[in-house]
Amino acid sequence: MQQSVTAAFLNQKGGVGKTTSVANIGAGLTILGNRVLLVDLDPQGHLTRFLGIERGDVHKTINDVLHGRAPARDAIIKRPLKARLHTEDSESTMAMSLIPSTLDFSDAEVSLAAANDREFLLKRAIGTVHHEYDYILFDCSPSLGLISTNALVAAHTVFIPVQTEYLALESLEDLLTKIEMVRARLNTDLQVGGLLATRFDGRKILNRMVAESLRERYGALLLDTMIRDNIAVAESPRDGKDIFSYRPRSFGAEDYLNLAREILDRIETPAESESFDLDELERYIGIPVEYPELD
Repeated sequence: MQQSVTAAFLNQKGGVGKTTSVANIGAGLTILGNRVLLVDLDPQGHLTRFLGIERGDVHKTINDVLHGRAPARDAIIKRPLKARLHTEDSESTMAMSLIPSTLDFSDAEVSLAAANDREFLLKRAIGTVHHEYDYILFDCSPSLGLISTNALVAAHTVFIPVQTEYLALESLEDLLTKIEMVRARLNTDLQVGGLLATRFDGRKILNRMVAESLRERYGALLLDTMIRDNIAVAESPRDGKDIFSYRPRSFGAEDYLNLAREILDRIETPAESESFDLDELERYIGIPVEYPELD
């Protein structure tokens, strides 16, 4: 039985377009013919609200799943994908699936800390539905705690959304070190799938300089598709819609469909240059890697 590909989207810095990217990449993968499950791992429930799911529509959450109060299948909500592609006029009848999150999840870092095999809770839970999907995407909270560690343990690959501003680059080294720690100790199959450049405005010198710096430092790890700064992308969560449903003829829809295609290529035909080994990581961040105890 075929097992799904799992991907975590993680950056400890907020405001980099992580949730927006998970929602729209998930929609893009669905449009490209894949069965997709999104998992909201943020206590603020941004992905859940992004997709227009109200609190009254939620009966079981990722909090219930990780605490063993409900199987993953019971928490899944189907979200119709009412998308019109810019190349077609007909509306799709496809759907994405979501395991939602609410503020009840905010104490999970503490309440799960004493659980047996606490870093493997998500992997075990998702394992019960992995054969029902082609891709499972984890929208992580902007932190590097226990829940994000669970996502990295459950994932085959991790993608890092990076806003094309200098402050967004400062935390990359710490994040890459954390990822390497998890891979060395808990998930030897984990790969860094790539950096996703978001909110890029080619008219701004600063954005271009940051993109050039990313390419110079990280090479092929930076995906070719950059998400251009686009008002439609910013507006779509207000209506609870992915960009393809909200404005299919926008730059945002074009960029996210291209990004979904590129991610498929990366996952299906990974290149050695697109994942880190220890020597590569030390070369990228310029310091020897040490492994303190994981939180």
